Formats: sequence, C-alpha cells, structure tokens
Amino acid sequence: PDLGRRFAERKRCADPECSLLMCRGKAMQDFKGPDCRFVNFKKGEAVYVYYKLIGESTELWAGSVGSDFGYFPKDLLEINHNYSNEELELPTDVSLTCY
Repeated sequence: PDLGRRFAERKRCADPECSLLMCRGKAMQDFKGPDCRFVNFKKGEAVYVYYKLIGESTELWAGSVGSDFGYFPKDLLEINHNYSNEELELPTDVSLTCY
C-alpha cells in the first residue's frame, strides 16, 4: 500500500496519545539517520522509546535521545528497562516532517 509520508499504518504505544515511555535502552552502535526524521545517537547513549511501528516497517521505533526525537532501527537498541507492559495498537499519523 502507498503510505504517502508514513512509514507504517499502525503503531504500538503505552497510552492513546503515545506520550508515555514504553522502554529505555542502550545504543549498541552509532547511528546516523538518512534525514531529519531520524534521531542520531552514539554507542552507549540512552534511547527512550515512545512507540513502535508495526506492519510494513516493523524495524523502526520512535524515541528520543536527549532533546532530539525521531525514528531509529530497533535492532540497534539493547532494552534495559520496560516502563509499561501495556501496548495499544493505534493508527499512525503522518510521519515526522523535515523542515
């Protein structure tokens, strides 16, 4: 399906607004995203996960590193703390936009 500017049609969140943290992890290697929709990080940095894309792009999660927010490959994260075991499945909005 043509998702337009979305990476996936559905996402999993800890609450209906996707504002609560789902989990925290440690970056297993450096990551530099292809554009500004992605969050960059260095190996060992803490990454906070707010939602997980499901469906077509199950490899991307969204979260923050410091004050930066964006998508990143889930395989680069070693989860070390779960904040919520509840996962709500919700439709995605338009993906983050680059300005």
